Order: sequence, then C-alpha cells, then structure tokens
Amino acid sequence: MRDLARPEQGSPSASAEPAPGPLRSLGEATAEIELRFVEAGAAALVLIQSPDLAQIEIRDGREAALCCFQELAELVERAAAPVLEPGDLVLAGESGRAELLVLLFRSRRDGEFFRVGVPGLLTAIREGFERRSGPLFYPWLRCASPVALGSGTALRNPRLGTSTQLRRAIEEARSDAELAAGLAARKRRQELLEIVIDERVHCVYEPIVDTESLTAFGYEALARGPAGSGLESPTNLFRLAELEDLTFDLDCLCRKQALEGAIEFPEGAKLFLNIRPSSFHDPSFQPDAICETLARCRLTPRDVVFEISEQESIHNFSLFRGMRDDYGRLGFEFALDDTGTGYASFQTLLELTPEFVKVDRALVAGIDEDPAKRAILYGFQSIADRIGARLVGEGLDTLEELRTLGKLGIPFGQGWLFGKPTPLRSPK
Repeated sequence: MRDLARPEQGSPSASAEPAPGPLRSLGEATAEIELRFVEAGAAALVLIQSPDLAQIEIRDGREAALCCFQELAELVERAAAPVLEPGDLVLAGESGRAELLVLLFRSRRDGEFFRVGVPGLLTAIREGFERRSGPLFYPWLRCASPVALGSGTALRNPRLGTSTQLRRAIEEARSDAELAAGLAARKRRQELLEIVIDERVHCVYEPIVDTESLTAFGYEALARGPAGSGLESPTNLFRLAELEDLTFDLDCLCRKQALEGAIEFPEGAKLFLNIRPSSFHDPSFQPDAICETLARCRLTPRDVVFEISEQESIHNFSLFRGMRDDYGRLGFEFALDDTGTGYASFQTLLELTPEFVKVDRALVAGIDEDPAKRAILYGFQSIADRIGARLVGEGLDTLEELRTLGKLGIPFGQGWLFGKPTPLRSPK
C-alpha cells in the first residue's frame, strides 16, 4: 500500500503484519479503510485496470508482473499527487485482479471535490500515461499497453455496513472502467480503419551497410503510422491490427507504401521489404502483379529481398518453402529477421535457408565487450556459411560494434550508427 499518512500507533493498521512488497491489497487494508470512511463520511474511488499485467505474469512470471505493477503505482501517484491528502490510500486491488485502487476520503459536504476533483484526477492519470516517452511496461512489453480508468463514490449510510457501501463503489468504478475501455477500443478500431482506408501509412528507409567498405548495400523499408499519434510506432500499429483482425489489410498497405516510397531507389541497392506468411494470399503480391508494380518503380525482382521475422508464425515450413522457391525463381531473395530472439532460431534457419540472416540487436548491442555474444554470433555465422547465407547485424550504435562485426567476418550492419531511418525523397 502507498499510505499517504503513516498510521498512528493503535490504529487498526498499525498492528497488522505488513505484506511483502510496497503495496498492500484492498483486503489487507479493510479495517483502515472502514475507519477512515466512517470518520470522513464519504469516499471517492478511482480504479485503474491493466489487462496486460495478467499476461505478463503468465509469460514472464510473478516478479516481472510485480515490477510492472510498481511502475504503474508510481505513475498513478505522481499524477494524483496534487489532490491526494494525508489518509488517502493507493492499494492493489483484490487478489487475482490486475487493478490498482486510489481511495480518497472526504466530507460529503465537499461537493466541489466530487464534482470537479475526481474527474480532474481521472484526466491527470490519463495524461500521465500519455506523457510517457516509452511503453509503460518496457521491456516486458515493447508497445503501448491499454489502461482503463473508472470511478465510484460512497456516501456513508449508518444503516448499512461500510464494507457493503464500499463494495458498491468498487463495482461502480469497475463498470465505469469497463465502459471506458469499450469506448476506447471502439475509438481505436475506428482510428485504425481510417488509417487503412485513407492509406495514412508512410515508410522510412534504414541503410544496411557493408562493414568493410562502409557503403550502403541496401535499405530496409520501415512502416510508420500518422506522425505524432499513438499509432506512429509500427509495433503499436500492428498490435492493434492483430486485436482488431486487420493485420492482413495493414500489411498489404505497408508493402504498397514501401514500394511507392522506393521510386528513384538508389541504383544497385537492395530493397528489404517486410512480409508475413499471409502476404502470399494478397492479390497484389502475386508474381505477375508485384513484378508490374516493381517495373513502375524502376525495380526488378533481383533488387528486392523479402524479409520475414523469426517471430512470425510459419505453421507449414514445406508450404512456405514452396512459395519461397516460386518467388526465388523470379529473382527475389529472402531474409530471416530477428534471428536469435526465439527458441527455434537454428531450426528456422535450416528449414528456410534464406539468402540473408538478420541477427537481432539483443545479440549485437555491446558485442565488442561481450565474449558470449561473439561466440553466439560466430555460431550463426558458421551456419550461414553452410547454407550460403550472409549475416546482417542489427541495432548498431557504436563504431566498436561495427568493427567487431567486421572482425567476425559478418558482412553487413544496420542501425542508428548510420543515421535514423528517413524517407528516400522529400515529400511533395
């Protein structure tokens, strides 16, 4: 629990055995809540729900979830600080619920607080989430995490038990949060639909550099949503698309924009184009159609490398290899992205035998100072040599990392060391 005023000796909470961790739960603070509710005569309750916390616990364990919960509590406290008074409480919700509670005890005569203060607190907490520069639960989640807010009010009635009245306020807040979450989800879906229909996606291009000559070997097309919006990040954009069953439509749009943005592409460079297994079902991705599109962009199949993430689901390697071979006969090449982030890296490499293997930045960052990473990368390089593939080290930030790749015989590097991704030409 975050107790904004340490309880006095002899209060109901003073003798209670503290729970492990910085937050007490609603159940552990029941006696204290009832005492303060009776003294004040009224209470406002703000509830914050985060469904992703339960998923983090299932995937990454209880300690990871507790760490994220701590981050959530600290953010809420900072946002709520202007209205919190001594005696107000910040608590974990009931056991098994991924929720946080803010209890504010006031006189029932304080109408201004209930009319203005509580809505203002909800706004302050929302703005606190929006002001964050990165994902709330990073690194366990690398994209925006939806958080639902709701509020409830309890006016003390001596005829009823305090627990009954507070229970009603909690249920009111939960209903309010569920309604707000539903409206927010509907708004996000509508926003995504408009982005797809209006084609408000653009691409920037990140150079892939030869580690020996330091010249650009190619460029990866990276999708971006509307600038300045919460969906500018491709991670957020595709996460929402998956939730709304619009991944295929968004994926088709991103490829279209990547090719249109590659008109006047540097001669002799390779265009690395991200695809998904479902891309093969897109009519505009069929061999004749995509070759016509490339011709309009003054590109040929030999200029293009299809890049597929190791994290994408390939349910049938045999079927995928058949598709790869069909496109390979036209001159297209393939790259396996994010290699090293999944448990099946070596198997995927051997099954797909791509022309390029892109090693995730987790194995490249600080490689000049990490013998273990160098050993792992050497293993990937050995396999790549056996299947005739070339490695690309992703996420380069320093010259030392680049030089180390060169010493290991890895031919290409990619990262902000060479500049942030930008459009290939200025917008008209």
